[in-house]
Amino acid sequence: MSAKVHLHLHVSNLAKSREFYGQFFGSVPVKEKPGYVKFLPAWAPVNLALSEGTTGSGGVIDHVGVQVESPQAVVAQLARVKSAGLPVREEMGVNCCHANQDKFWVQDPDGVEWEVYHLNYDLEDELPRRMASLPVTTKACCDVR
Repeated sequence: MSAKVHLHLHVSNLAKSREFYGQFFGSVPVKEKPGYVKFLPAWAPVNLALSEGTTGSGGVIDHVGVQVESPQAVVAQLARVKSAGLPVREEMGVNCCHANQDKFWVQDPDGVEWEVYHLNYDLEDELPRRMASLPVTTKACCDVR
């Protein structure tokens, strides 16, 4: 068994959330009990548990993401999610979080945003890469005789 990140979310409507995550992950839950649903999608290293109700305290999740191995994997998951009928927000070739990324976003029934993304390159690495590709001159730019 490979390692997976475990997330447990309290949701306002378990049936709506079950339907959303089934479409988003492209899989059925591996466990369903009264007030509880668990997903282990094959394509994402996540163990997601959903419980109906709120805790009344705790932190707030800004968003959740799944980093995939290639831009092609982003496109493949995007096509699958769109064909499931979920609304998506596409962001290809965007600079975000000090990196260039291809990604898309979906939002669950309680407003939790999920991104599926590929890190194309770190922005800090881009300037040295571009500078290295410039032609090298042997004469100083201000060489006056």
